[in-house]
Amino acid sequence: MRLHNLKYIFLSGMLLFAVASCNNDDNAMDPEQIAMPTCDDGIMNGDETGVDCGGTCAPCDDGEAMAPDFSGTYAQVDHMGRPGINTVLSADMEGMPSVKDAFNVTVPSQMVAEFQAGFEARLEQYHDVYAIKLGLDPADVNYQNNILNLDATTLTTVLAADVLQVAPDEVTTYYNGTVGLTGRTLTDDVIDISLILLFGGETGDRFSGQDTDNDGMADLPRLTSDGVSLTATIDAEFPYVSNPQ
Repeated sequence: MRLHNLKYIFLSGMLLFAVASCNNDDNAMDPEQIAMPTCDDGIMNGDETGVDCGGTCAPCDDGEAMAPDFSGTYAQVDHMGRPGINTVLSADMEGMPSVKDAFNVTVPSQMVAEFQAGFEARLEQYHDVYAIKLGLDPADVNYQNNILNLDATTLTTVLAADVLQVAPDEVTTYYNGTVGLTGRTLTDDVIDISLILLFGGETGDRFSGQDTDNDGMADLPRLTSDGVSLTATIDAEFPYVSNPQ
């Protein structure tokens, strides 16, 4: 009889333990932390048949409802394959139709035919202006083959197509001291390199604000740099951003 009572006491204790354990587990989760299914939580839950769609949510995409809407009028407004080229070589002249606007709406495959000759003429025009400022004969101050040994026609042909070429079998760089125009790294100073190619001559420093008479004043214009250098540290992983400067 005593053993029979002990058995019931033991079973009652186990039942109480189980109830207490279950109650403790339930209380461990704050009811406010239990996420209820919604139609905008990015999860397929509740009675949804897709992620945040179907069931009591909006019907799932049937392939048409979410199709891109290309209706309306679209216009290409700018090119930025080679920053600075658009500004330097397609600068507008007073009283003339906007070369820059025309350049910005031209597809790259047509740019060389449309703009190369004008770019080359503008490049030579810049040298004439600097010659006059220096008191020299414009005929004596012309573009020089640059650090890549490109003549004016070849250089402006490359630059007229406002796209960034990449050479798959060479080092990727806008210019690394030897190789140039084979791509671009995030730390390449594209503006300075472009100015050097246009105005630096064969040594890269033809017009760099030199003091030719040692009087402490620059006698040549500084055309090979915009004076802005990269000071940011760029992340080595995508999306390759840096802290604001």
